[in-house]
Amino acid sequence: MATDTLTEQSPESPAERYFARLLDSRAGRIAFRYRRLVPVASFAMGAASFFLVERQATLAQWVTALMLLGWLALLFEGLLCRLLARFFGERIPQAAVRFAAQCLHQETLFFVLPFFLATTTWLSGQALFTGLLIVAAGASTIDPIYLHTIAERRWLFLGFHGFTLFVALLTAGPIMLSLTTGETVAIASVAMGVCALPSFNDALQARHWWRWFLLAGLSIALGFMAWFGRFWIPPATLRSTDLAITLQVDVANRKPADDRNRFSANELSGDGLYAFSAIAAPRGLQQQVLHVWSHDGEVVDRIPLEITGGGPENGYRAWSHKLALGDDPSGHWRVAVITDDGQLIGARRFTVE
Repeated sequence: MATDTLTEQSPESPAERYFARLLDSRAGRIAFRYRRLVPVASFAMGAASFFLVERQATLAQWVTALMLLGWLALLFEGLLCRLLARFFGERIPQAAVRFAAQCLHQETLFFVLPFFLATTTWLSGQALFTGLLIVAAGASTIDPIYLHTIAERRWLFLGFHGFTLFVALLTAGPIMLSLTTGETVAIASVAMGVCALPSFNDALQARHWWRWFLLAGLSIALGFMAWFGRFWIPPATLRSTDLAITLQVDVANRKPADDRNRFSANELSGDGLYAFSAIAAPRGLQQQVLHVWSHDGEVVDRIPLEITGGGPENGYRAWSHKLALGDDPSGHWRVAVITDDGQLIGARRFTVE
């Protein structure tokens, strides 16, 4: 789309009308010219914040706080527009508001993306959640998709807004308030359910009294769905840096012996197996962690871990020792590292022959 001729033509599409109004101001032209830098800069800020959080730098908290302030401004855009109109005598064009929303969505989605890319267990359902996040981030940068499909349908726009707020809170909770993963998911689920109310209202277009019960039910159902699906939501600030299946563990040095994917049943008849895990938790590990052992898809044991050594800077190390592997241990095994509130940190598969 050529910006130099846009304002001279008679725009027909929503995108053309949108940018024609936006380009009426010098600030709008500058913002439009450099808008492609927003996702790049946001991703860089998110990646930098991820490593800053790894080092417990307070700058990461300031960056997250500024991001949430931007969210508050968008949530109360109507009130802010009226206040600015009262002071400056001119109401902000709706095109400018939509452009600000697009930039804020891009900023937030690309900001949180490095956190989830680093903490996702890709051979699990978490890949679907992170894949949806990648699709949403990409859609926010493509003007025809964002303007024709998302911004022009208020219910879809508000739903997009709610999902973006959800992932923003998942990242901000542990960084700013040192919340556990369960507390963060609970708060984010409630916030997304509340933000989805206007979206449901616009989509249903019901005019009967019972619609309020229906809207409330849909909002509550969405919040519960997010909460009960937390196993497939990556913990933004917890990640597994090492997960080994081994026959021995050096307790003194807190290191596993040779990591293997295959074992014979005879090897396990004596001292069983160890599952060793190292967890990076830069904001501190403030909750119980478990090893969940599964045999051919069936959970056979849940072992709470005793964290030893390490810390926010060096990571936390723990292991579980399973002696009883059953009368016939042959088959496919899986050890999952989860928090006590059910979020998956990492997983490892192995085979007993």
